[in-house]
Amino acid sequence: MELQLALDLVNIPEAKKLVKEVEEYVDIVEIGTPVIINEGLRAVKEIKQEFPHLKVLADLKIMDAAAYEVMKASEAGADIITILGVAEDLSIKGAVEEAKKQGKQILVDMIGVKNLEERAKEVDEFGVDYICVHTGYDLQAVGKNSLEDLATIKRVVKNAKTAIAGGIKLNTLPEVIKAKPDLIIVGGGITNQEDKRAVAAEMKKMIQQGE
Repeated sequence: MELQLALDLVNIPEAKKLVKEVEEYVDIVEIGTPVIINEGLRAVKEIKQEFPHLKVLADLKIMDAAAYEVMKASEAGADIITILGVAEDLSIKGAVEEAKKQGKQILVDMIGVKNLEERAKEVDEFGVDYICVHTGYDLQAVGKNSLEDLATIKRVVKNAKTAIAGGIKLNTLPEVIKAKPDLIIVGGGITNQEDKRAVAAEMKKMIQQGE
């Protein structure tokens, strides 16, 4: 079980400072979509250069022109690139093909997917590396979480690793760990905390104990 730190509302210098605080407790650093919109793929490049021992995920949420965008993120140093589960089959297959060429991985974000079980089964056949259930900000605001969705995809996913994202905090982490995803993605649960290092250390410890 890996821990991914999601950086969403920071600029590059803030991102570096944040990662420095928690680097020994996280496995993957996610350069979130808002950061990429504000800073471009330069954010991916600079974080990878500064922390070469960590995996970097570029949360591009690709919807189209997948091979090109995967190529560009790969050139910037991303180890994992995200595509949306609602994208066309051809786009997801194109992303996988390009990622394999570049020695990178693809995470499919199932945000907004209506028939989760059916789509997870289909996407799993395309050779993607991770399938992620994701309760976005807008749904978190009305009290939704992704645990039920994780159980749904775990029933059908045979090849890919499973991931969960959306509003995970220290107090909700135990039930997430119990559900045994391969990757746990935490944003504000670390980044909005006073002592980020202590929280990340505690989360990492809980994950290791839960394995």
